Amino acid sequence: MSFLEAAGVAKSFDARGIRRPILRDIGLSIDRGEFVSIVGAMGSGKSTLLGILAGLVSPDAGTVMLDGAPLREIPRNAGFVFQNYSLLPWLTALENVRLAVDAAYPTHSRDQQRAQAQRTLEMVGLGHAIGRRPAQLSGGMRQRVAIARAMATDPEILFLDEPFGALDALTRETLQQDLVKLCAPGDRPVTAVMITNNVEEALLLSDRVVPMIPGPPARLGAPIRVDLPRPRTLALLAHDEHASHVRGHVVATLAAAIGRTRRETLPIPPGRRAPRLAKAEE
Repeated sequence: MSFLEAAGVAKSFDARGIRRPILRDIGLSIDRGEFVSIVGAMGSGKSTLLGILAGLVSPDAGTVMLDGAPLREIPRNAGFVFQNYSLLPWLTALENVRLAVDAAYPTHSRDQQRAQAQRTLEMVGLGHAIGRRPAQLSGGMRQRVAIARAMATDPEILFLDEPFGALDALTRETLQQDLVKLCAPGDRPVTAVMITNNVEEALLLSDRVVPMIPGPPARLGAPIRVDLPRPRTLALLAHDEHASHVRGHVVATLAAAIGRTRRETLPIPPGRRAPRLAKAEE
């Protein structure tokens, strides 16, 4: 059985009194220890889907199962990393991470919680900055704190919402490599689900890439396996034949879907027949 599984998931939202469908018939299976990226355009419903998979948002229909049990709330064994850092500005880096450890391990003493928080900050290269507040940190350092906060709780599953979207290219690649190392310890690898609009990022990090077909309502295309050795680099991806094949498949799937959506929504001039559209990919 898959570690995380969604079946028949649908979601709509009210907009100015009109019920607008966002997701339709979403099905996804993720094995324990896998890193899966859901790739799609901005506004396609990726964040809504991630929220449902993480227990932050309730679906209108369908089911989400985590480790064989129905998901009805935010799982205690989950970590979260968002694009906007979400750090408390009046606390130091150490205390921002310790708060997460306290929520996961309330019976630990404060000294134990601080020691665990400091160990994780040192793992992401911030051992020298544990006493700084977010305003004293660069954007890349703040995201390192956010990653440390998520990993300090020893999560079994990690949900990532465009975690590197606000960073410069050099900082982004460095943090991506750090994240891979944190998610892949030999004894207990972390299952990770990431949403992104960056195909290269998905290829760099993922075991499988899942294209999101834009709607409304949006749905998922067939997963594409990334059979490349680790560690990966952008230079390797630029010259690897398999990486080029996966990249082309994802881009072509998304482009074709966007083209179909535009044709379906364009008005048909009087006297002209509607064009015959190819059957949508499942």
